[in-house]
Amino acid sequence: MSTTPTISWSEDRSARTDQSNRSDQPARSAHWHSESCAPPPRRVVVADDSTKAATAYQLACEGTALLWQGDFHNARQLLQAMGRRIDRKANPARPDATPAESFHLHRRARGHRARVLGKLLVLLEDDHSLTLRRAPDVRRACTEAYGPPRGGRAVSLTELLGVIGAHQWREKGVEVPALGDGVRVHPHYGVFSPVRGEYVDLVAQAPLPANPRTAFDLGTGTGVLAAVLAHRGLSHVVATDISPRALACARENAGRLGLADRVEVGGPALYPEGRADLVVCNPPWLPARPTSTVEQGVYDPDGTMLHGFLHGLADHLRPGGEGWLVLSDLAEHLGLRTREALLTAITTAGLRVTDRLDTSPHHPRARDTTDPLHQARAAEVTSLWRLIPD
Repeated sequence: MSTTPTISWSEDRSARTDQSNRSDQPARSAHWHSESCAPPPRRVVVADDSTKAATAYQLACEGTALLWQGDFHNARQLLQAMGRRIDRKANPARPDATPAESFHLHRRARGHRARVLGKLLVLLEDDHSLTLRRAPDVRRACTEAYGPPRGGRAVSLTELLGVIGAHQWREKGVEVPALGDGVRVHPHYGVFSPVRGEYVDLVAQAPLPANPRTAFDLGTGTGVLAAVLAHRGLSHVVATDISPRALACARENAGRLGLADRVEVGGPALYPEGRADLVVCNPPWLPARPTSTVEQGVYDPDGTMLHGFLHGLADHLRPGGEGWLVLSDLAEHLGLRTREALLTAITTAGLRVTDRLDTSPHHPRARDTTDPLHQARAAEVTSLWRLIPD
């Protein structure tokens, strides 16, 4: 039987930044929660507005977590100051590195940054509230991300800021021109947001197979592609995902858009039962291991979802039907996958390509010359591959 992990600390001011664990004060404890499944820190000291950024950075690099008890906005400033120290000490990009080496070095640097900044903690009360000075009301955002309150918990400030940001995106929504002027979908925490619209536009513009009635949208996320297919006239769209959060998000968006009678959300699974005239899949584009829930929309370990889609497609198509694989070639530019490997996987699955529609991304990172992966991002092309059984 698993137990909930906890952290413990002393309120003794002399122990706040002292390397000693000695304290005359009894230890306090709290449940530990991490969406990225980071283990609870072994040592925790209390920090407040008097804590210097240099001290906090040193402790965090050594693995000591700092439980913040000062002003909320000062905690954010401390986090930024620690981030600047990490960036100053970061190893410069190697000019002789291959694209794959640059990618792995970039991921390693981001992982180190996340681990160090993740050592600054805050304590959520039993009702998900923060008692810090000038703290925002985070109860609704935390309930959306963590579910109903079940007692207090300690979380990293970086995670909490992500929860707050996700709540703001959920409230505001993301505009999807393919669904009409001003129409938005509302992403939930931990569900990949369709802020890059080029792949949505491909699905909105690609020629449909003859007389399609039903479609499957695999890995639906927010449900945006299922909504686009229903908007294009498909009478029955089944949207699937392996994430319970994504299923709830897609179901909510279908209701918001008035499509609940045409978009059926099911799972957790990749393929639903039965066959369809059209099967659409926009798998994560990079064959690498995600380090958090949100990264599952970007990274697909060993291309598991991609290969699952390809090898299951022929058995889930009706006669005359086709599959649409929506995929960026960023992995190819980064040396993580070759075009030959992709074409071989398609052929091995008993499929052939009848057409390919291409588009270039327009997001700001494609133009950011300071990005270590700029060369690959600038050359990126997103494609919709039209596939049929061979």
